[in-house]
Amino acid sequence: MSTIVFWHGWGMGPQVWNDLVERLRTPLAPHYELIVQPLPGYTPAQEPVVHYSVTQLLDDLMAGLSPPVILCGWSLGAILAMLAASRYPEHIKKLVLIGATPNFIRRTDWANGIAINMIDKMGAGIRVDPAATLKRFVTIFNQNDVNAREITRKLAEVTSAPVPSLESGLDLLKHTDLRSIVPGIRQPTLLIHGAHDTLMPVSAAEWLNRHIHKSQLLVFPDASHAPFLSDTEQCAQVIMDFLDVRA
Repeated sequence: MSTIVFWHGWGMGPQVWNDLVERLRTPLAPHYELIVQPLPGYTPAQEPVVHYSVTQLLDDLMAGLSPPVILCGWSLGAILAMLAASRYPEHIKKLVLIGATPNFIRRTDWANGIAINMIDKMGAGIRVDPAATLKRFVTIFNQNDVNAREITRKLAEVTSAPVPSLESGLDLLKHTDLRSIVPGIRQPTLLIHGAHDTLMPVSAAEWLNRHIHKSQLLVFPDASHAPFLSDTEQCAQVIMDFLDVRA
């Protein structure tokens, strides 16, 4: 039996997957084991992460997982999923990437990211008032989502991580550029993206779709950065279609 592993994004704990996993669990149970895996430093049982070594982080995440694995990652979790697919090609069977980008930061040769001073401001805000900074972050990535108010309500109930883990995650986002490794990803890949995503614009997902050999891109026209929260039912359906599972 294959395992589907869910990796969440920066600032949002593993509970962010509750609605989607609940919807998927019954139809997928005969075929897959579903595991929601917190990123290091995101649960009370874990020590805060002072510095993320990407290779060590991936080694730690993959250590307890038995192949074959399907990785479903959102935002930072999607970045890590692509890295894992490259580092562990024999373990990773398929990828589901939600709100994904190969490069979070805008650079001279990459216009599909955010300005570096925005991430620096987020880092400064996290050190002063993490709760207020995360609230602003949710407001930013929910802009123009048809269900923004409901998503904000749901995310208010999701626990985050200690400040050192949040700072380390921002540092990882700031310095990770996957453009050179993406063309080497050979796993079948489903890209799910919100049309109104301001953090990771659709153009970033379109770039991934052009450069991942076996990929397909589905854009949710009314969603922003969290389409699996904006339209959980439709997101579950496209994942089941990708896995060729009937509800």
